[in-house]
This record gives sequence, C-alpha cells and structure tokens, in this order.
Amino acid sequence: MTTYTNYKSTKGIFAFIKLALSNTQQDFTTGSIRKAVFLLAIPMILEMCMESVFAIVDIFFVGKLGSNATATAGLTESVLAIVYSVAIGLSMAATAMVARRVGEKNSEGAAKAGAQAIMLAITITLLISLAGIFYAEDVLRLMGATKQIIEFGATYTRIMLTGNIVIMLLFLLNGIFRGAGNASIAMRSLWLANICNIILCPLLIHQFGLKGAAMATTTGRGIGVCYQLWNLLKGKGIIKIHLHHFLPDKEVLKNLLNIASTATLQFLIGSASWIAMARLMTDFGSDAIAGYTIAIRWIVFFILPAFGLSNAAATLVGQNLGAKQPGRAEESVWKTAKYNAIFMALVSLLFLVCAKFLVAIITTEPAVVEIAVTALRIVSLGYIFYGIGMVMMNAFNGAGDSRTPTWVNLFWFWIFQIPIAYLLAIVWHWGPKGVFIAIVVTETCITITSMLLFRRGKWKLVKI
Repeated sequence: MTTYTNYKSTKGIFAFIKLALSNTQQDFTTGSIRKAVFLLAIPMILEMCMESVFAIVDIFFVGKLGSNATATAGLTESVLAIVYSVAIGLSMAATAMVARRVGEKNSEGAAKAGAQAIMLAITITLLISLAGIFYAEDVLRLMGATKQIIEFGATYTRIMLTGNIVIMLLFLLNGIFRGAGNASIAMRSLWLANICNIILCPLLIHQFGLKGAAMATTTGRGIGVCYQLWNLLKGKGIIKIHLHHFLPDKEVLKNLLNIASTATLQFLIGSASWIAMARLMTDFGSDAIAGYTIAIRWIVFFILPAFGLSNAAATLVGQNLGAKQPGRAEESVWKTAKYNAIFMALVSLLFLVCAKFLVAIITTEPAVVEIAVTALRIVSLGYIFYGIGMVMMNAFNGAGDSRTPTWVNLFWFWIFQIPIAYLLAIVWHWGPKGVFIAIVVTETCITITSMLLFRRGKWKLVKI
C-alpha cells in the first residue's frame, strides 16, 4: 500500500511539473495559491538557472584568456547593467500591464500593451547601439580601466553595447509571456539562447579571442529573441499580437512610460551602485577586479533562480489585482517570500562551506582566489534577506507601483551604500572587504524597509 501511495505521489509530482512546463497560459486568480506559485516558479527558476549557467560558462572561458580579459568582461558587464536595468524596467511595465489586463479578461488590451512596449524597446536600443559604436573606449576609460585593458577589450565592449537590442528584447518579451501566465515560453527562449551561447562561446573564443565571447553571446541571445517573436506573432494563446497593435496608443504608451520610467530608474539606481562598487575595486588592481568579477558571477549564478521564483509574485499580484482580489495577491507574495528565503538560506550555507571549491573551478591564481572567496563568504551572510527583498520589489512592480521600490533603492544604494563602501574601503583602509560588507548591510536594510512598506498596503490601490 505504501509503495502504491508513493508511486501515485511521484506520478502526481511529475504531472504537476509537466503542467508547469507546458506551453499554455494559466489563470492564477482562482484555486490554490501554493499551486499557483509553483506553476509559475518552476519554469521561471529553470529559466534563470540557464541564465546562471551562461554567466559561469562565459566567465570560465573568458578567464582562460587571463586577468585582463576577465577584468574587461567585468567592467563591461558593470556598464551593461544599465542596459539590463532599462530592459528589466520595460519588462516589469509589460508584465504589470499584461497581467492586469489578463486578470480583467481583456486579451485585446494585453496584446496592445505588449506591442507598445516592443516599440519603446526598439527606440531605446538604437540610441544605446550608437553610443557603443562610437564610445566603447571612453566607456572603459570612464570605468577606470588601464590603457592595456582598453586596448585589449574595446572591441568586446563595442560588440556587447552595439548588440544590446537582443538583451532588451529577450527581457521584454519574456516579461510579456510572464504577465500572460505563460512562463514556459520565457523559460524555453532563454534556454535556447544560452545553449546556443554555450556551444558558440568556446568555438568563437578559440577563433577570435575575447571578442569571440561577445559574438557568441549576442548571436545566442538573438536566436532566443527570434524564437520569442515566432511564438508571440503566430497567433496562439492569450496574447495574439497583430500589426494593428503597433499603432501608437497614447494612453497605453503613457501608462507604460509611467511604470517603465520609474522601474528603469529603480534598477538604474541599483546598477549605478554596482558600477560604483566595481569602480572602487579598480583602486586595488587587476587581481581585485578579476576576483570581484568571479565572485559576482557565482553570486548571480544562485541569485538568478531566486529572482526567477520572485518573478512569480509580479504575475500573481498583477492578475489578482486585475480580478479585484487584493487579499489573494498579498497572500501570494508572503508565500513566495517564504519559499525564496528557504532557498537562499541553503545557498548561504553552500557559499560559507564551498567558496574555495567554487572559485577554483574558474581560476587558481592565488591573489584572485583570495578576493573571490572573501567576497562570496561575506556577501552570502545576507542571502536570506536578499531572497525576501526580491519578492517584495517584484510585488510592488507587479502592482504597477514602481515608485516605492525606486525611492527605497535611491536612499539605500546612493545615499547609504556608496558613501559607506568608500568610507570602509578607502578612508578606513579595509580594502575590498569594506566593499563587500557595505553590500551586505545595504541589501539587508532594503529588505526590511520593503517589508514594512508592503505591509502598509498602498500598492493595492494603484490603477494602471
């Protein structure tokens, strides 16, 4: 009897996972909230797991080219964080509006919101591409790169910035799919993009050196975007985008811009702070930059799946507010936060115990290893708070209230973190440890502040 029960239980779990990964939109305004969280979370986590693999594979192959290559990738990634911020801001706006329309059972409005967001994204990427073509060297110079790094890595930076359209659309189109409740398509597109990159990366690096890594990344993401567009335009599912949806709609564009501008600013504030942290690390030499870059890649490797789980909160909040169920929206957020905190607690333990092993996979240079291990162990101390904070931020954004997390980030990142990091690292001569400690303290304060503001419930009243 026990064997039969276990068989049925196992069979039920596989059936649930199969449902979560199926290419269908789901209505998350009724039924079990825990089931809704995991139906969204499973493909979102798998999606971000592949992005995590990409981050490590990329730095693994780049790291074989030496510390200058690793430093170039790290400094360029810090600048690309601005592109990611704009992409995530637009993606959040699209998710919020599409989810709200889906909750209202307004599929036409959902399609129009998605199309208008795509137009905005293409316009923005053209401006960034022009900057990448003409100012790649200046970008690296601004980040504090040495003359040797600029000469070695300018082409890599130019390719990455010029091809930013694939980054922008990959994030944005996945945001549209998530808002519609079809996280499976978002997962598949990112898997396709990153598998292509993993295959191309060693081949093109062997052929072209560092710039081959940029070529592989851009090509892989471009293939993922083509897959997204094919699914979005073929006319199946809740979201059916047609040419007439691209006709400018002032009201929809205004709502998108209102959410996207503050959401983008929200992430730009955080990204600018990370850029400032990278800039501080340049004062301690190429080994410090390389160690910091490797540590950040491992941190991102485990944070991205948690971010995937936290994305479930945005969809659940948006759809349930659209269905006039704010209580269900709030309950969804607290459940998601609990699951994310458990996951991040396990990751924190892993980093404390296995930091040296993880860093040794990428490099064995003693000075670089020391910096990377120190970063992993210190930053991991705040992982439980990071997990909860991600969910709170995504909940605000899913409700269309991107202003609240923007103000939270502005205060804690710019007014607090940057001065404290400079004080600890430079003025008090704590070195790189001062930067890492500032990161932990700041993220913890952001989470506590976000929880208090979420409990006040003003996000439930936002109209979009």
